[in-house]
Amino acid sequence: MSNNKNVGVAICLLIMAMDVTAGILGIEADISQNKVKHLKVWIFECRDPSIKAFKLGVAAAVLLTFAHVIANLLGGCVCMSSKAELQRASANRQLAVASLIFAWITMVVGFSMLIIGIMANSKSRKSCGLSHNRVLSIGGILCFIHGLFTIAYYVSAAAAAKEEQHLHAGHV
Repeated sequence: MSNNKNVGVAICLLIMAMDVTAGILGIEADISQNKVKHLKVWIFECRDPSIKAFKLGVAAAVLLTFAHVIANLLGGCVCMSSKAELQRASANRQLAVASLIFAWITMVVGFSMLIIGIMANSKSRKSCGLSHNRVLSIGGILCFIHGLFTIAYYVSAAAAAKEEQHLHAGHV
Protein backbone atom coordinates (compact mmCIF):
# COMPACT_ATOMS: atom_id res chain seq x y z
CA MET A 1 0.00 0.00 0.00
CA SER A 2 2.82 2.40 0.83
CA ASN A 3 4.36 1.64 -2.57
CA ASN A 4 1.11 2.72 -4.32
CA LYS A 5 1.14 5.93 -2.31
CA ASN A 6 4.75 6.58 -3.31
CA VAL A 7 3.91 6.02 -6.97
CA GLY A 8 0.97 8.42 -6.68
CA VAL A 9 3.14 11.08 -5.07
CA ALA A 10 5.80 10.62 -7.76
CA ILE A 11 3.19 10.98 -10.52
CA CYS A 12 1.79 14.14 -8.88
CA LEU A 13 5.30 15.60 -8.57
CA LEU A 14 6.07 14.75 -12.20
CA ILE A 15 2.87 16.38 -13.46
CA MET A 16 3.38 19.47 -11.32
CA ALA A 17 7.04 19.76 -12.32
CA MET A 18 6.09 19.60 -16.00
CA ASP A 19 3.35 22.20 -15.63
CA VAL A 20 5.51 24.56 -13.53
CA THR A 21 8.37 24.23 -16.02
CA ALA A 22 5.96 24.88 -18.91
CA GLY A 23 4.65 27.95 -17.11
CA ILE A 24 8.14 29.32 -16.50
CA LEU A 25 9.10 28.66 -20.13
CA GLY A 26 5.97 30.46 -21.36
CA ILE A 27 6.75 33.51 -19.23
CA GLU A 28 10.40 33.44 -20.31
CA ALA A 29 9.26 33.22 -23.94
CA ASP A 30 7.17 36.36 -23.43
CA ILE A 31 10.16 38.16 -21.91
CA SER A 32 12.31 37.13 -24.90
CA GLN A 33 9.62 38.25 -27.32
CA ASN A 34 9.50 41.70 -25.72
CA LYS A 35 13.26 42.15 -26.22
CA VAL A 36 13.03 42.23 -30.04
CA LYS A 37 12.45 45.52 -31.81
CA HIS A 38 8.88 46.42 -32.62
CA LEU A 39 6.66 49.30 -33.65
CA LYS A 40 3.15 49.52 -32.23
CA VAL A 41 0.26 51.71 -33.34
CA TRP A 42 -2.95 51.12 -31.36
CA ILE A 43 -3.70 47.37 -31.67
CA PHE A 44 -1.48 46.86 -34.71
CA GLU A 45 2.13 45.90 -34.32
CA CYS A 46 5.18 45.31 -36.49
CA ARG A 47 7.64 43.03 -34.75
CA ASP A 48 10.62 40.94 -35.72
CA PRO A 49 10.24 37.32 -34.64
CA SER A 50 12.21 36.04 -31.66
CA ILE A 51 13.76 32.62 -32.25
CA LYS A 52 14.34 32.23 -28.49
CA ALA A 53 10.67 33.00 -27.76
CA PHE A 54 9.66 30.52 -30.46
CA LYS A 55 11.78 27.72 -28.98
CA LEU A 56 10.70 28.43 -25.39
CA GLY A 57 7.05 28.56 -26.48
CA VAL A 58 7.33 25.22 -28.26
CA ALA A 59 8.96 23.65 -25.21
CA ALA A 60 6.19 25.05 -22.97
CA ALA A 61 3.45 23.71 -25.27
CA VAL A 62 5.08 20.26 -25.42
CA LEU A 63 5.45 20.04 -21.63
CA LEU A 64 1.86 21.20 -21.09
CA THR A 65 0.65 18.53 -23.51
CA PHE A 66 2.73 15.77 -21.88
CA ALA A 67 1.53 16.73 -18.40
CA HIS A 68 -2.07 16.62 -19.59
CA VAL A 69 -1.69 13.27 -21.35
CA ILE A 70 0.08 11.67 -18.37
CA ALA A 71 -2.57 12.88 -15.92
CA ASN A 72 -5.40 11.67 -18.14
CA LEU A 73 -3.86 8.29 -18.90
CA LEU A 74 -2.81 7.52 -15.34
CA GLY A 75 -5.86 9.11 -13.70
CA GLY A 76 -8.20 6.73 -15.46
CA CYS A 77 -11.69 7.40 -16.71
CA VAL A 78 -14.26 9.05 -14.46
CA CYS A 79 -16.91 9.44 -17.13
CA MET A 80 -20.52 10.18 -16.22
CA SER A 81 -23.39 9.35 -18.56
CA SER A 82 -26.08 11.49 -16.93
CA LYS A 83 -26.66 14.34 -14.52
CA ALA A 84 -28.47 11.94 -12.17
CA GLU A 85 -25.42 9.66 -12.10
CA LEU A 86 -23.22 12.65 -11.26
CA GLN A 87 -25.53 13.64 -8.40
CA ARG A 88 -25.44 10.08 -6.95
CA ALA A 89 -21.66 9.84 -7.29
CA SER A 90 -19.29 10.14 -4.33
CA ALA A 91 -17.65 13.48 -3.52
CA ASN A 92 -14.31 12.18 -4.84
CA ARG A 93 -15.89 11.18 -8.14
CA GLN A 94 -17.68 14.55 -8.45
CA LEU A 95 -14.43 16.38 -7.69
CA ALA A 96 -12.63 14.25 -10.29
CA VAL A 97 -15.20 15.13 -12.96
CA ALA A 98 -15.09 18.86 -12.12
CA SER A 99 -11.28 18.87 -12.02
CA LEU A 100 -11.10 17.02 -15.33
CA ILE A 101 -13.40 19.56 -17.00
CA PHE A 102 -11.38 22.50 -15.67
CA ALA A 103 -8.09 20.78 -16.58
CA TRP A 104 -9.32 20.39 -20.18
CA ILE A 105 -10.46 24.02 -20.33
CA THR A 106 -7.16 25.38 -18.98
CA MET A 107 -5.21 23.04 -21.25
CA VAL A 108 -7.09 24.12 -24.40
CA VAL A 109 -6.93 27.85 -23.61
CA GLY A 110 -3.31 27.73 -22.38
CA PHE A 111 -2.18 25.64 -25.34
CA SER A 112 -3.98 28.00 -27.74
CA MET A 113 -2.28 31.03 -26.18
CA LEU A 114 1.12 29.35 -26.45
CA ILE A 115 0.47 28.42 -30.10
CA ILE A 116 -0.58 32.01 -30.93
CA GLY A 117 2.68 33.22 -29.36
CA ILE A 118 4.69 30.55 -31.16
CA MET A 119 3.18 31.46 -34.52
CA ALA A 120 3.86 35.16 -33.91
CA ASN A 121 7.54 34.27 -33.42
CA SER A 122 7.99 31.81 -36.26
CA LYS A 123 10.79 32.64 -38.72
CA SER A 124 8.39 33.47 -41.54
CA ARG A 125 6.51 36.13 -39.49
CA LYS A 126 8.12 39.49 -40.27
CA SER A 127 4.86 41.15 -41.18
CA CYS A 128 2.61 43.49 -39.26
CA GLY A 129 -0.68 42.53 -37.68
CA LEU A 130 -2.74 42.49 -34.54
CA SER A 131 -0.78 42.80 -31.33
CA HIS A 132 -0.19 39.52 -29.51
CA ASN A 133 1.11 41.03 -26.28
CA ARG A 134 1.25 38.77 -23.27
CA VAL A 135 -0.22 35.66 -24.94
CA LEU A 136 2.87 33.66 -24.02
CA SER A 137 2.71 34.88 -20.42
CA ILE A 138 -1.01 34.13 -20.21
CA GLY A 139 -0.32 30.67 -21.64
CA GLY A 140 2.44 30.21 -19.06
CA ILE A 141 0.19 31.26 -16.17
CA LEU A 142 -2.49 28.86 -17.40
CA CYS A 143 0.11 26.08 -17.25
CA PHE A 144 0.39 26.68 -13.48
CA ILE A 145 -3.40 26.60 -13.11
CA HIS A 146 -3.54 23.47 -15.27
CA GLY A 147 -1.11 21.81 -12.88
CA LEU A 148 -3.43 22.45 -9.94
CA PHE A 149 -6.46 21.04 -11.77
CA THR A 150 -4.60 17.97 -13.06
CA ILE A 151 -3.25 17.16 -9.60
CA ALA A 152 -6.76 17.57 -8.15
CA TYR A 153 -8.06 15.31 -10.93
CA TYR A 154 -5.42 12.63 -10.44
CA VAL A 155 -5.81 12.52 -6.64
CA SER A 156 -9.62 12.54 -6.67
CA ALA A 157 -9.80 9.97 -9.50
CA ALA A 158 -7.44 7.67 -7.59
CA ALA A 159 -9.52 8.11 -4.42
CA ALA A 160 -12.75 7.42 -6.34
CA ALA A 161 -11.22 4.29 -7.86
CA LYS A 162 -10.13 3.12 -4.41
CA GLU A 163 -13.67 3.73 -3.06
CA GLU A 164 -15.17 1.69 -5.90
CA GLN A 165 -12.68 -1.12 -5.25
CA HIS A 166 -13.69 -1.27 -1.60
CA LEU A 167 -17.37 -1.11 -2.53
CA HIS A 168 -17.06 -3.99 -5.01
CA ALA A 169 -14.89 -6.01 -2.59
CA GLY A 170 -17.66 -5.74 0.02
CA HIS A 171 -20.29 -7.08 -2.39
CA VAL A 172 -18.31 -10.13 -3.56
